[in-house]
Amino acid sequence: MAIESLIGSAFRNARHAGRTEQLIVRALRNDGQLSISLVAEENGAIVGHVAVSPVSISDDTDGWYGLGPIAVAPACQGRGIGGQLTLQALAQLHTMGAAGCVVLGDPDYYGRFGFRAEPTLVLPDVPAEYFQSIAFAGSVPSGNVSYHEAFNVQADNGLNSASGSEDAG
Repeated sequence: MAIESLIGSAFRNARHAGRTEQLIVRALRNDGQLSISLVAEENGAIVGHVAVSPVSISDDTDGWYGLGPIAVAPACQGRGIGGQLTLQALAQLHTMGAAGCVVLGDPDYYGRFGFRAEPTLVLPDVPAEYFQSIAFAGSVPSGNVSYHEAFNVQADNGLNSASGSEDAG
């Protein structure tokens, strides 16, 4: 699949990648948990992809989503494609009536889209400054966030999942 190939190449040499990002997207799709899947194309080729999936919050707040993985072909990185995909995904979440979105990533990068670290919203075992949120309706909830089990996919067998949560980066 072209999207999986793109994601694999985009994260192959990424510093903080788990090298399972394409497997995460496949597992989300297979489990019906890929709420938004957008691609960027140039000359008929897919050069970028963003995934958005629902997250659970321990205070039972509904309507929150996780942004990522976001992938851009290595030859196209640094040209704003990831930013455009992020903006489009956030716009679609607004249209869907989402309450908010979380992301795990560079605070300087995601801050320009309105994401902020919120001490009351926690992704366990992750440095607080890298886990950020943006509320579309109401305020940011309080509690621990859990991503779908697809984020625990193991590289050795492709689709087996364990319970818990991992980063969405």
